[in-house]
Amino acid sequence: MISRGKDIKVFSGNANPKLAADICKYIGIKLGESEVGCFSDGETYASIYETVRGSDVFLIQSTCMPVNDNLMELLIMIDAMRRASAGRITAVIPYFGYARQDRKAKSRDPISAKLVANMLTAAGADRVLTMDLHAAQIQGFFDIPVDVLLGNPIFVDYYAKKFGDKCEEMMVVSPDVGSVARARAFAQKLHMNLAIVDKRRQKANQCEVMNVIGDVKGKDCILFDDMVDTAGSLCNAARAVVEVGGAHNVYACASHAVLSGPAIERINASNITELAFLDTIPAIDPVKSDKIKYLTVAPMFAEAIERIYQEISVSKLFL
Repeated sequence: MISRGKDIKVFSGNANPKLAADICKYIGIKLGESEVGCFSDGETYASIYETVRGSDVFLIQSTCMPVNDNLMELLIMIDAMRRASAGRITAVIPYFGYARQDRKAKSRDPISAKLVANMLTAAGADRVLTMDLHAAQIQGFFDIPVDVLLGNPIFVDYYAKKFGDKCEEMMVVSPDVGSVARARAFAQKLHMNLAIVDKRRQKANQCEVMNVIGDVKGKDCILFDDMVDTAGSLCNAARAVVEVGGAHNVYACASHAVLSGPAIERINASNITELAFLDTIPAIDPVKSDKIKYLTVAPMFAEAIERIYQEISVSKLFL
């Protein structure tokens, strides 16, 4: 068993330094002094400017865009800490990239999520702390402890305060069949009923037909998912809920705001009233979209880090 270090130290890569600073503020410590950058040929370097010998080190780095650069930064920082004799190294990855490549979807596909797990372990990480993995089985890809925090309680608290008693008259909508289990757990906590958007392509080269399973007519709905990438599925589901199901207002929330390609344009043009994200990935400029709102995960990660350091249960955070 790996024992905790003599003291707690938190460092950050370049992926989400604001979140790292906010986490340190909640813990009541200063962010560790380090520098991570690139040489002129593009190779990544990491310089640690304070001793970490025997310390319990937490490296905060989301593997968001640019995914490969941020992943390489994390691996090199882990290696630097291990060679500097850190007591224990925890990779804190609020958004775990490559999580969608968790199985072979067709012949000769890689399982990149497993490869990333192997790389983190080989680099010297002793444990991983992350949030809302796209596929739960990724926990089993690691041979080291993995704690997966849930963004669900943050959204539950936000919407309970926003809508109050009106919650029981609203509906939670899963944008596809694959997100039903996640959406059901969210709906139960808010005492809402659940609806599902079912999409299917009847014939090749024909548009998808959207069906809404559940009665959403005249109701305010909350679309719930784990991430939004190009926003195609989310915006199509929002349109189906209104045009096919007859819903009134559509709100949406997701843990990870990947927002690649035409995502912002699609969200701005959609009938979504408000889209709430967690700040596991750095927030976009508010000027780009007035529909997007960010909720912070810093208090939850700060509590998880303190509990890991103190060697007490973190299961309270999974409820």
